[in-house]
Amino acid sequence: MTDPALDAAERATRHLGLLSETIGAVTSSLDLAEVTDAVAVAVARAFGTDACFVYAFDEPSNDLVLQAVHGTHVEATAGPPRMQVGEGLTGWAAETREPVAIAADAHLDPRFKEFPNLPERRFQSLLAVPILDRRERLAGAMNVRTVQPREYHPDEIALLETIARQVAQAIENARLYERSQRRVAELEALGSISQAVAESLYLEEALAHIAEAAERAAHAEVCALVIEGAEEGEAVTRRSSAAGPDDAALADLGARAPVDEDGVLAVPLLWKARRLGALVATTPGRRPFTPEERMLLGSVANQAAAAVESSRGVMRGIVAQEIHHRVKNNLQTVASLLRLRASGQDPARALAESVDRILSIAEVHDLLTASREGDVDLADLIRRVAAMLGHGLGTLPAEQELAHVEVPGDEATAVALVFSELYANALEHGGGDVAVRLRADGDRIELVVEDRGPGLPEGFDPERSLGLKIARALSADRLHGELALEDAAPGVRARLTWGAA
Repeated sequence: MTDPALDAAERATRHLGLLSETIGAVTSSLDLAEVTDAVAVAVARAFGTDACFVYAFDEPSNDLVLQAVHGTHVEATAGPPRMQVGEGLTGWAAETREPVAIAADAHLDPRFKEFPNLPERRFQSLLAVPILDRRERLAGAMNVRTVQPREYHPDEIALLETIARQVAQAIENARLYERSQRRVAELEALGSISQAVAESLYLEEALAHIAEAAERAAHAEVCALVIEGAEEGEAVTRRSSAAGPDDAALADLGARAPVDEDGVLAVPLLWKARRLGALVATTPGRRPFTPEERMLLGSVANQAAAAVESSRGVMRGIVAQEIHHRVKNNLQTVASLLRLRASGQDPARALAESVDRILSIAEVHDLLTASREGDVDLADLIRRVAAMLGHGLGTLPAEQELAHVEVPGDEATAVALVFSELYANALEHGGGDVAVRLRADGDRIELVVEDRGPGLPEGFDPERSLGLKIARALSADRLHGELALEDAAPGVRARLTWGAA
């Protein structure tokens, strides 16, 4: 017959060892997952149970969330099991602040709650206790289980309650550490955003950095900046995977800002009472945003508004400067052309040709104004200049092959002037039957203007033609290319080639 005194002594020794091991586990780390994992292993081993479950209390949702488990596995098909305080046997222990001890058939208890991704029916016994801090506030709950029926001794119940209080302190310390780390991350994110706003010359680049930093700091599933006033409605800048709402849904949330729902937050971007757009963020599983995360996203929205306004101001200055630069260069070009023509014998013709050149430059300006990237589509430019030079007919050449080729504005101006000379000559001397071809081959661009006229006169000297001299000078000096005249039999073929910028 076993001596009860020896059993009690042996149990006390084992319990003291378990308590010491648990204290070592809870003080070994400030990471909540590491602490609870260590506690689950130590408790299951020392109690001789088949499994141990540790739950943490999520106060905003009033849920117990499974934090660590030893002795079984959680299916990865869903998130961690969670239950309301009061649900299930462990939830009942948390709500009543009392232990629950069941020796057999725990799954038959009416308070039992089953999770589809957690195989619990194979366990017979269960001992569950609340995790309470020093002020008797709920911090979580834990339980141990066995596959075979088992009675739990009052000493074991008391010991698990003592261990639970140690775990409560560990949970509090881990959460304090997590909050401090999160605060550091938030401050770093705000600092990074401030630096990006100050240093980036491109709005899209700055907004992408802001969205990325905000998403990371606020633990969001997706973070988007919906900017109002774009040329084609609202432009959405986002930083995330394909998860979360699509761009249309984000734009809709931005239009309805402010929005504060479970897992969805939309904060207006305001600058001096003017609305510039909205910051939209969502969380995985529609987890509610914490007050700290709301404050962070509000600060990010303010910085994003400053970035948008600053970028628009800079762009207005850049655009004005670029316009002044182009107008100045083109006026100088016009002045040079007029000086050359001033020595001509036919003032009326000189004036008409100068008007055509000025109108060609105007077409370049018009296309630059419509272009977002600051480049000009040469195919579009040639069509417009050809129609303008067609003496009001507005018709395109009978034969044309115009590839889509984009060049910078200054280059487009030179091409327009050269094409004006070549096309005007072809119209005048070719009887109106003109073909134009434009193509790009690798890093070379070729423009061909060909007529079906009588061809080059005998003894033709291109240097005696002021228009061709201008075209050759522009080809060499402004385009760094070559202009060649070829006898096409019949007609003349003018071939301009230059390197793509």
